[in-house]
Order: sequence, then structure tokens, then C-alpha cells
Amino acid sequence: MDDASLADLLRRFGFSEKEIDTYLTILKLGEAKAKNVADEADVSKRHVYSVAETLEDRGFVEVNDHVVPTTIKANPVKEVVGKLSSDLDRMQPALESRFSQATPHAEPFRVIKSRVTILKRISELIDQAEMEIMLALPYRLLHEVADELQDAIERDILILLLATDVDPSNDLDFNGLASVARAWNQPMPAMLTVDRKAGLVSPPELLSQANSTTQAIEFAQEQIGPIIIGSFLGNYFQMATEMYVAEPAGLPVTYTNFRHAVFQVVLHSRVGTEVRANIVGRSLHDEDEQTKLSGTVVDFRQSLLEPSTSSFPVENTLTVETAEGVYSVGGRGAFVEDFEASSVELQQTDDE
Repeated sequence: MDDASLADLLRRFGFSEKEIDTYLTILKLGEAKAKNVADEADVSKRHVYSVAETLEDRGFVEVNDHVVPTTIKANPVKEVVGKLSSDLDRMQPALESRFSQATPHAEPFRVIKSRVTILKRISELIDQAEMEIMLALPYRLLHEVADELQDAIERDILILLLATDVDPSNDLDFNGLASVARAWNQPMPAMLTVDRKAGLVSPPELLSQANSTTQAIEFAQEQIGPIIIGSFLGNYFQMATEMYVAEPAGLPVTYTNFRHAVFQVVLHSRVGTEVRANIVGRSLHDEDEQTKLSGTVVDFRQSLLEPSTSSFPVENTLTVETAEGVYSVGGRGAFVEDFEASSVELQQTDDE
């Protein structure tokens, strides 16, 4: 390897041009006085002393300042290379850890022009879901994403499914595809939200007409998710007929998705199970108030299941009677309740 190639490698390890010249000179001389190194490298003696301190910290040289004049000695090359290798070995796990935690940057919006791509993206987004899915899709196309929906149910994802453009009086099969499924005989835009932060909206024509010039929009923006959810629950879901409801989950169970916790409370209330909630979160009225509530759920407001008891479509509220009093609890973004929950553990009252 020539000097130019060697210098290039040293630059990759953070050496400046003068540091490279100085170090290569020390290597050439083996051991020398600072003045001799300065003359050979064509730099000042003061610079040699400064660079030598840096090189010594890195383990490349040894500075003997116990003698007059001071001498600088190159450490054995094998020892230097071994130290570099050791540093790289120690660096690798940290780099890999940060690399594995990195998530690809998603474009906030993407235009989709074909039915095939829409169904593909719906399947992929459902696979990525961790907590919640809201999906409105023509009933005739549900088989295209049935496997993904079943997998999501097995992962204990809350799925609100609205099958459109189908007569609710028909013999429709939703078993294993949703937490709750409704049917509506009207065509409507296809909608999907996943974990409040991603999804898509498509005009019905794009899914029904082969030569449609309309386009769908996929989004990956947390500010958009709640807007689509509000439209889904407020404008469409309430118009449809409830066709299928899953069985209650076994207790105890813990949810970080508050809507799922409310859904399970409603299911258990239907079968007469009294539920106790252990809630972690924060008071909405007093920053110094407690961050945990534990008590019996005595009431709820929701529009996920019939009959709806909410005063507005996206309202999901639990009323919990604790030893300190009765509190209303909402989920993320709560503003009318006493308490905002970040996690909810549900258990039967006789499990205490």
C-alpha cells in the first residue's frame, strides 16, 4: 500500500492532514526528538507536541517527557491495529442496536391509482397494526384481506369492521374477522385507520370500476388518523347494522388502547360480569392529583356496540367508583373526563 492509500485510510479514522504527516514521520523514525519530527514532517515543533498528545491518547505513540529533550516513540504497529480492531468490535453492537431501532421514514401522503395496490396496502397496514384497526370495505372484497384480519384478531387487536354495499339481511359471515362487524347496503369510501397514525381513504369508484380515473390517498400522519376515525364512527358506522360481536376476553387483561378496554367492559356487562379497573394515567384538572385509579366500573359511554350510549360519536368513557370518589375516565386526548388513562387493567371484582 502506497502512502496515499494509507493516508486515506487514516482519514477515515478521523486523522487530519497534519496528524497523518506527523504520525507517518514518527513511524518512519521509530523514536525521535520533537524537533527532528517537526523538521522531517515540515511542521512546527509546537504542532508536534500537540499532535503527539492526541496520538498518545489514542495509543499510537508514547511520549517520554521525563527526559530532556522530550522524545516520541511509535508504539508497535500490531498493538495499534489491535486497539483499532478492539474499538470497532466494541462499537459494532451499539451501532447495530441503533440501526435495528430505526424505523424507515414514511411519507405523510401517498397517491394510489389502482384497486390492486389499495388491497395490497390494506393488507400490509393491517399486518403492522399493534392496537386498533378500523376498516370500511365492500363486502365482496373482504376475502382479499381475510387472512390478515384473522391474524390481527389472534394478536388481540381491536377491529371495527364495516362491510359496505351489501344487504344486511343476507347470510353474511364475519366470524374471526373482527371484534365487531356491521353491514350497510350503501356504497361508501373505503377507509382504513391503523393505531390512529396510518391508513388510507379511497373513493368507491376506484374499487368498483376497472377504468376509474379517481385516486386513493394513503396517509402516515398522527394528526390525520383521529379525523378519519371521527368520520368513520360519526358518519358511517352508526348508519350500519350490527352483525357480529366477538366473545368477551378472559380476565384479567390489560390494554394501552383505551377504546379496547371500553369495548371489553361493554361485552362483560352484557353477560353480567362486574369489572374492576386498575388505571394508570393523569388527572385532567389537577397536576398534583393521583396518577392511578382503582375501583369498580359503574357506568360507561360508547358508540362501538349497540345500543350507543355516547353523547358524541368518538366518546369512550368509563365511570369508576374508587375509595376516594367517583371519577370519569377517558383515553388518549380526553378532555371532558376527570382522568386520562394510558393503560387499563380489567379484572373481575371477585379476583381481588
